[in-house]
Amino acid sequence: MTAAHPDQEPDESAEDIRRDEESVGRPAELFYPNVAEFVTDRLIHFIPRPTPESGLVWCSSWFRHAQALSRLDSVWRAWENLRFDPALGMANWWTHYVDPHMRALMDPVAGPFARCADGHRPHELLPVDPIPDQLFDDQRDKWTWPLADDPLALD
Repeated sequence: MTAAHPDQEPDESAEDIRRDEESVGRPAELFYPNVAEFVTDRLIHFIPRPTPESGLVWCSSWFRHAQALSRLDSVWRAWENLRFDPALGMANWWTHYVDPHMRALMDPVAGPFARCADGHRPHELLPVDPIPDQLFDDQRDKWTWPLADDPLALD
C-alpha cells in the first residue's frame, strides 16, 4: 500500500488492486478470511465517505445491522469469486453487487443506516401480529439440503 499524502491513511496502489483481482493463476481460495477483513482492507478504499450533501448515510458499526452484514457478506463473497475472471469479473462485481447493495445500504430513508447519521442507532423491528397456531406447516423436513440453524450465520 502507498500513502497518497503523508497525513493520510495508506491507500492501495492500482498495481496492488490489479494483482489481487487478476490473480487467475492462484488456486481458488479465499483472499480474505471474513467479511470484516474485506470491508476494512478493501471496500472502504473503493467507496467514498458520504458527504452531508450526498444524502447518503454510513454506519461505522455496520456489523451491528443484520441487513448490512448480509449484504456486505454477499458483496465480499461475490468479489472472492469474480476476482478470478480477468475479463468481466470486476465489471460484474461493481454492476451487479456493489452498486445496488451500497445504494440500498446507504439509502437515507429506507436503508439500515437511516437512523445512524449521527452515530449508530439500532433499527426498529417491523411489527408482527401474533400468528395463529397451525397456520403454517413445519417446512424443515421438506428440504433436501442442510439449512443453517442461525438464519444470519455466515458459514
